[in-house]
Amino acid sequence: MEIAPPALSDQHFLDEVVQTANRDGITNFEKCLVYAPDAVGLQMYKNFRSLFDTVLKPAPIAVPLCSVIPPITPVCFASMFTGAQPRVHGLQKKGKPVLTCDTIFDALIRAGKRVAIVSVKEQSMDLIFRKRKIQYFSEFDDQAVTHRTIEIIKSNNYDFIVAYHCEYDDILHEKTHYCTEAIQALSNDIAAFAQLADTMDVFWQRNNRVIVFAPDHGAHIDPESGKGTHGNNIPQDMHIQHYFGIKGGT
Repeated sequence: MEIAPPALSDQHFLDEVVQTANRDGITNFEKCLVYAPDAVGLQMYKNFRSLFDTVLKPAPIAVPLCSVIPPITPVCFASMFTGAQPRVHGLQKKGKPVLTCDTIFDALIRAGKRVAIVSVKEQSMDLIFRKRKIQYFSEFDDQAVTHRTIEIIKSNNYDFIVAYHCEYDDILHEKTHYCTEAIQALSNDIAAFAQLADTMDVFWQRNNRVIVFAPDHGAHIDPESGKGTHGNNIPQDMHIQHYFGIKGGT
């Protein structure tokens, strides 16, 4: 999108994404949609592979990644959107303080891009990137986030959109990440992503664009409570996978 990286970014680029863009002759993206479902770890891809075919259709570049320590939502998103480790950006524990360091959102603003964050209200994604000249949409639940995101894609008023869902994470903490309700929530996440991708392809079809399915961390079952949790430096919590889709404008 022809922007300079955030000041704290380690500027680690994903070769798989760069190589695909170069192969397709796309040197600049005009639009970007980042869909951020909470707690969808790599183990879910491995154990429910067929579900993710729907993700891979619009976003076929699958890149295994490692989360940050501790793998909890505010810390992960702070790293994802600054490009820096927790010790660098400063958010290293539970809490939802507003980040004052440079982020991708600040970099986008400096480049004159129009930015929107659509999140379930009072969640980390809704709060930690406040006090910036971007549009914040705080919604009641995941479904409302999806509807709002579709609406603003259609408006063509934004260049960079982040949409955050949390129902799957909520359920895994109440029960487990493998319970029937959690798998339904995961299915809902994936269906929402497909719907957003389809909308983007229609209303942003003239633009070079990228879509990303970008979870923050995974989860495991607490042996004491028998419920889902996360925050440990273990593969179940740390191993994630991001999915990228790149298309040129017509």
